[in-house]
This record gives sequence, C-alpha cells and structure tokens, in this order.
Amino acid sequence: MNYSQRVEVLTYLGDIFKEIDQTHPVLYKAQVQNAWFTIPNQVQALHHWGSLLEKEHIENWLQEYPISTDSIDKTVAIIMAGNIPLVGLHDLICAFACGYKIIVKPSSDDTILIEWVIELMIQKDPNIANQISIVKDKKLSGFDSVIATGSNNSFRYFEYYFKDKHCLLRKNRNSIAILSGNETEQDLELLSDDILSYFGLGCRNVSKVLIPEGFDIKILIQKLEKYNTYIHHHKFANNYTYHKAIFLLNLNEHLDAGFLIIKQDEKNAAPIGVLFYDVYNDLETVKSYLTKHKEALQCIVTHFPIAGAIPFGSTQKPGLAVYADGIDTIDFLCKQVVS
Repeated sequence: MNYSQRVEVLTYLGDIFKEIDQTHPVLYKAQVQNAWFTIPNQVQALHHWGSLLEKEHIENWLQEYPISTDSIDKTVAIIMAGNIPLVGLHDLICAFACGYKIIVKPSSDDTILIEWVIELMIQKDPNIANQISIVKDKKLSGFDSVIATGSNNSFRYFEYYFKDKHCLLRKNRNSIAILSGNETEQDLELLSDDILSYFGLGCRNVSKVLIPEGFDIKILIQKLEKYNTYIHHHKFANNYTYHKAIFLLNLNEHLDAGFLIIKQDEKNAAPIGVLFYDVYNDLETVKSYLTKHKEALQCIVTHFPIAGAIPFGSTQKPGLAVYADGIDTIDFLCKQVVS
C-alpha cells in the first residue's frame, strides 16, 4: 500500500468511530470480556479517536516525518496494554502509517476491540490481511523491531527478551495535577475528568494532586461527586471497599467520599478507588518534586508555567502527536527504516 492509501484507511476508521453508538454489538462483546470496558467508556474512546482520524489531522501530523511513500520490508511487533479501551491503537496507527508489516500481540483484556479495528481495516483494503497479523498465545517471531507496553515487572522481562532488537519499551507511569488555589470551578470540574474518566485506570489519569498550603481539598471532592455512580460498578466498588478497610485497620487518616478514598500520601501511584494528595509550600518545592519524579510521570496538569504541562481536562484527550512516555513513536519507526 502506498502512503495515500494508508491515510485513506485511517480516515475510514475515523468515519466509523465517529458514528459508533451504544447499540453496536462489538461494545457488548468487549464489555463481557473486560468489565472495566463499560459501553459509555468504549464510546468515549472511539469518539475521541474519530475526532483525531480525519484526513487533515492525519496528514498534518505525518508531514513532519520522512515516511516512505511505499510499504517497507520491515516488521514491527507491538505488545499492547489493555488498561483502557484501545490503549494500544496509537502504536498500531503509527506502524501502519509508516508502511510496516505488523505483528500485534493484544492484551488479554482488550482483544475484541483491537481485532474489530483490524477487521475494519481489512474490509477497507483486503491487502491489509497480508500486512497485519495477530498473535495471542504463540511466541513472537519474524520481526525487526518491537514496541512493548507493560508493567515495571514486564519492562525488565522485555529488556532481557528483546535485548538484540530495536526496542521502544514502556513501563508504569502516573500523572499528577498541581493546583495553585486560584482554579475556577470549571478547572476543577475538568480535573475530575482527568482523575476519574475510565475509572482512573490510565497512566494519563491523574492519581495524585499537589495542593498549596491552606487549600480545602473538600472543594475538589465536591466536583468528583459526578462520578459517584462508580460505586455501583462491582470492580471499582471492590477496590474502594478493600482500600477503605485497609486504611481503617491501619488507622490511616483519610477522607471518604462514599465512592472514593482521598488520602495524603508521598507516593504518586494511587490504587483504584483512591486519590492521593500532598501539600506544598512554594513553587520551588514543586519543581524539585517534578525533577525527582520526572521518569515516573506521564502528564502534569496545571496552570503554572511548567515545561510539558497540559490544561485541565485534557489528559485523556491526547492528539496524534502526543506520544506515551514522551518517546516519539513515528521517529523511532522511521529511524529503523534506514538502520
């Protein structure tokens, strides 16, 4: 396939994603496979991808790279995560746009949606069946490069197993928000989405909030209330109940919103059903904190003029040119073509 045909296929996906509603049968299948993938969350993810995969957006994104006009004779293996719906789709799109042959190893938590997307691509152009293959239980083989996303433990395994390959490896990261105390109600409303969209399962979800001394954290809790129906989701409720019991048994101070535990803690990675916060005295303390935890952070949400910071409400709305862990996936793939 040439470059124009690849852009056409991606645009075709975007058109389908935009029109998806809650009655589509694939959503029910995916929810049965993974109860975290509620139908509203799947629709949210697909509509976001639909807004991105427009021809103009795709071409503006890719024009910055030396992408081959024709398909290339190299294969990339993509090992996907499955914490939120279609979290591995960006890697697939990047590799496809670059003209690679692709071996996809989907997460066991997200096979239905990924397989459906690849089927749509093949429906658009049957030749794609020779370009993209899916491997579930078999050992990966016959590839030149690998893109792998997983836990910190998986990362160590990936480093060893793929030591002789061109690798783009990712591990656990978390996101934080830094409040100045001057945020508007709308800012805090948007922050609640950054925290709890997709149940807070994504590495781009805010798991910790830094607040200035004297800030009343209960103001933020009021904005989080719109997600109080999460307590009726059995998996989320189990996490909330478990951590509430642990904190009570250990006599840990915390605030209980009835569906979410809010706890002051030094750590960045809060468990599901819990939001961590910490208090700072001045901006220099914050900057020192960010420097210390730089390699563990995915997103920084704040109005402060901090390098790489993003606006409230945007963590789970990344653009095509926003890359996990700050590593440019297209650049990595283009460099492998000439290596």
